[in-house]
Amino acid sequence: MKSNNVDVQAVKSYLLNLQDSICAGLAQADGKAKFHTDAWDREGGGTGITRVISEGAVLEKGGVNFSHVFGKSLPPSATAKRPELAGAAFEVMGVSLVMHPRNPFVPTSHCNVRFFIASKPGMDPVWWFGGGYDLTPYYGFEEDCRHWHNVAKQACAPFGAGVYPEHKRWCDDYFYLKHRNEPRGIGGLFYDDLNEWGFDKSFDYTRAVGSSFLEAYLPIIARRKDTPWQAQHKRFQQYRRGRYVEFNLVFDRGTIFGLQSGVGRIESILMSLPPEVRWDYDYHPEPGTEEARLYTDFLNARDWAD
Repeated sequence: MKSNNVDVQAVKSYLLNLQDSICAGLAQADGKAKFHTDAWDREGGGTGITRVISEGAVLEKGGVNFSHVFGKSLPPSATAKRPELAGAAFEVMGVSLVMHPRNPFVPTSHCNVRFFIASKPGMDPVWWFGGGYDLTPYYGFEEDCRHWHNVAKQACAPFGAGVYPEHKRWCDDYFYLKHRNEPRGIGGLFYDDLNEWGFDKSFDYTRAVGSSFLEAYLPIIARRKDTPWQAQHKRFQQYRRGRYVEFNLVFDRGTIFGLQSGVGRIESILMSLPPEVRWDYDYHPEPGTEEARLYTDFLNARDWAD
């Protein structure tokens, strides 16, 4: 796919505005804490803005990162399925966020939208978009799952009837802990290597995904943030957060790319990790409990959307 109609500045402007709008919406939902802004510049490697919230009334820890980085050679994680790009120089920009709420009845959420350009001598530059969002509840509520997926389906609708089912299925397959044989959460959307639609439509779709995140997440926060909880609920949340850590350090493409590329900023890459987590040996929830119901009723691929 040739890149002669690519508008890099338009993508960058959108991503910066997206970061601002998401931070504003989440800070308002929290009502107590504000985002700390850390602008950084790695000479020759790119720039970024890391925005972190912690010790909030609702959000125990979270981050919304913008980065625009450059490198001389794509790392193996980016070329495993595209060997023709091995050794290509790259430019990548994106917004990535993870929110770890305080209340165990509010799910953890993740969203990422990104844009790549790869180039090497003897070939035209290659560009693509990727991203999506997914939800990781600790205690399941069908109303929340239906809402999350209906917003995702609506965001996809203008781009074809098959887009939501395809990208929902891709999300189910991607956010899966193979060594545990279990999903990370209840999914959402995931896509990568998107360029076959041309730049304008691919960019429009990426904007539709990124800009629908707050519509998907804020109503869930509002419904669950004041739910009473006890020590056993927090303990289970911390236990399930361990799965989040395992996925991000073992499987997550963005984390692996950041660590392998040599241009990533470690503090920004690892802001996705929760503040408190636990691993309990050979733990299994008691049958019939709400903790067990998470596994039986929610941690499996389902058609949640209407």
